[in-house]
Amino acid sequence: MTPVGIFYGSTDGATARIAQLMKEKLEQLLAGEREPDVELFDIAQSGLAPFARFEWLILGVPTWNTGQLQRDWERVLPELAGIDLPGKRVAIFGLGDQVGYPATFVDAMFFVADYVRTAGAALLGAWPIDGYEFVNSWAVEDGQFLGLVLDEHSQADLTAAG
Repeated sequence: MTPVGIFYGSTDGATARIAQLMKEKLEQLLAGEREPDVELFDIAQSGLAPFARFEWLILGVPTWNTGQLQRDWERVLPELAGIDLPGKRVAIFGLGDQVGYPATFVDAMFFVADYVRTAGAALLGAWPIDGYEFVNSWAVEDGQFLGLVLDEHSQADLTAAG
């Protein structure tokens, strides 16, 4: 069994809610095959120390203001620089506001992805840019986002489908 750790930072509760939804969906998907082993972590409380227990990591990264990291990620990101992640598989989901901040849409995903790759992990889960209206995003690479992108401000009705 391969355990999955979902780690998120959340200021207004939106990323926490999405992380909980992901946990529930993963448990439903895995239930038919084996006993689901999915754990949820608010990095404000856990930090990144539990990373070592998981082969699969899902990181929830909201972007604040003009492309900035959410405060919990800002606090723990230097900790990530000291963690070796070879062999780990990492997926990122990011929350942003494409209407309010079209020039820095989900930029924070890039910062976390950069640390993850530097630490030796494989970054998985590119997401199409189709259906989003933004001017620029550092989280776009090879014509796709670095992970799942959710806009709870302008496209909240699409979240359950994502």
